[in-house]
Amino acid sequence: MAQDRAELERDLIAAAERGELVLVRRLFQQGARIDARDQRGRTALLAATQRNRVDVARFLIQEGADVNAKDFIQDTPFLYAGAEGRTEILKMALANGADLKDVNRYRGTALIPAAHRGHVENVKLLLATPINKDHVNNLGWTALMEAVVLGDGGPAHTEIVRLLIDAGANVNIPDRDRVTALAHAKNRGYAAMVRMLTAAGGR
Repeated sequence: MAQDRAELERDLIAAAERGELVLVRRLFQQGARIDARDQRGRTALLAATQRNRVDVARFLIQEGADVNAKDFIQDTPFLYAGAEGRTEILKMALANGADLKDVNRYRGTALIPAAHRGHVENVKLLLATPINKDHVNNLGWTALMEAVVLGDGGPAHTEIVRLLIDAGANVNIPDRDRVTALAHAKNRGYAAMVRMLTAAGGR
């Protein structure tokens, strides 16, 4: 029986990754545990999140899947959804117990990679929560710093800088070399960011 269930659970995670909702439901009803793990430590919900299988993710969350379950590289459905622009799944995770203090393998909150990768809607969602806007990851960067240093200076990253400033992010937390976001924006020629950071008291 144990082997049968292990097989069911491997099939559940694979079906979730493929977005096969009918099969996911059937395997769950047959006894596959909702938070079983694969060889990478992923749950079915994380597998579904990685492929943006929204309907499958909704079903799994409704059945009690843990949005904070970590795989072997410290990803969770919540953190991955935030980082990779899986906006609908991020909304569900936030409504179902997402741990706002949790960090990824870079010791960053969900907000930092969302800012880095230019996911404006995800940044808006996260800033509507009590998440720490000034958290510093193990690279020495805040969400604001990543939006400037790792962004492309285009409309999405510029909007994210505005959102962070409007939300009260500290514009003067420097990187490990004591260089501020304003100095980085000037060095990169990001004129709109320079104007906003200067107006917000950037040094």
